[in-house]
Amino acid sequence: MDATAQDKKNTKSAKLTVDGKDVALPVHDGSIGPSVMDIGKLYAQTGMFTYDPGFTSTGSCESKITYIDGDEGVLLYRGYPIEQLAEHGDFLETCYLLLYGELPNPTQKADFDFRVTRHTMVHEQMSRFFQGFRRDAHPMAVMCGSVGALAAFYHDSTDISDPLQRMIASIRMIAKMPTLAAMAYKYNVGQPFVYPKNDLDYATNFLRMCYAVPTEDYKPNPVLAKAMDRIFILHADHEQNASTSTVRLAGSSGANPFACIAAGIACLWGPAHGGANEAALKMLAEIGTVDRIPEFIKRAKDKNDSFRLMGFGHRVYKNYDPRAKLMQKTAHEVLKELGIKDDPLLDVAIELERIALHDEYFIEKKLYPNVDFYSGITLKAMGFPTSMFTVLFAVARTVGWIAQWNEMIEDPNQKIGRPRQLYTGAERRDYVQVDKRK
Repeated sequence: MDATAQDKKNTKSAKLTVDGKDVALPVHDGSIGPSVMDIGKLYAQTGMFTYDPGFTSTGSCESKITYIDGDEGVLLYRGYPIEQLAEHGDFLETCYLLLYGELPNPTQKADFDFRVTRHTMVHEQMSRFFQGFRRDAHPMAVMCGSVGALAAFYHDSTDISDPLQRMIASIRMIAKMPTLAAMAYKYNVGQPFVYPKNDLDYATNFLRMCYAVPTEDYKPNPVLAKAMDRIFILHADHEQNASTSTVRLAGSSGANPFACIAAGIACLWGPAHGGANEAALKMLAEIGTVDRIPEFIKRAKDKNDSFRLMGFGHRVYKNYDPRAKLMQKTAHEVLKELGIKDDPLLDVAIELERIALHDEYFIEKKLYPNVDFYSGITLKAMGFPTSMFTVLFAVARTVGWIAQWNEMIEDPNQKIGRPRQLYTGAERRDYVQVDKRK
């Protein structure tokens, strides 16, 4: 940031009074969104830290990548509405945008697509690496291990001080993640690995690696490929969520990019984060049949009942999740294409969706179906087991993690992450020999 911009950024301040002493806190304005109070010197000035469990009121970094307005239901990638990107673009175009800051022209896009496509194969020794896992291992456990192991196979792109190596690592991660995800799936179901093909687009290539078998040709379905591509776009980045913050925190120590992404995958595995769509499917299975929906709706409205409708509402979005509108359209396109008419789980989902969009209780509470509700339905219809849902999330989110990691590395104000704490343990005490303790 140049001096003029920095001066403009620090023209406002907030006053904090501590024990009768006034402390001025600089206030910074972003291009859009809430302003922030800079507390970087608070401890030096007051001897105090702030206390913010979950960092819900704390800005951990300055970023130009993604903006969310939860009250208005807005999600922007580099300023572009998610609706426009998902409707008119493709995933690799979105990847280019997140990495470089601008949409590519035709020449740039062709070059980027070529570079990603030519990096989709993984080292042949990786296939033997997979044999160390049990067949029934959760695919996310396999992903944590295999992605972290990439640093052992591609150590020529782990020098984070070299911009060229950082970009090579970025392209490798985006290109190889779907290959590793497909390998995790194939290993889990006991089928042979399928190599990528350079004449296929990103989403079609991934679906082929998941579902092709040596005994017959794979026939791509353009509707399913488009759905997969759109799912990738909708999940590509989401500001400073738990897994992205984990990637940045790991990266702040100077860790190599493969280790940072593996850390992000581990965080994403949590049911409160990436496992939400899997939880929504489990809820639909618990309901079981359409005739039982009123019973569960009644339970959801009962404050004294612990039951909660999964896949409804969102921690950030207090309005309709903009991704959910697109995912809803995609879900219905997939169901229509596949002609699924006798799946009780999908029947429950469609009826639950209808009720939620018309019931006054849900509308008043703004408990709209979110992206996890629709993506779970869509992925199940496409044939993916629930254990793969979070893996697909990781494939999509890799580009966001990489873009955020690169931005962090290039930020001159970046420091190693070191949150403070409110200590409530024992005060200082002296050691007593074991034979003298009561």
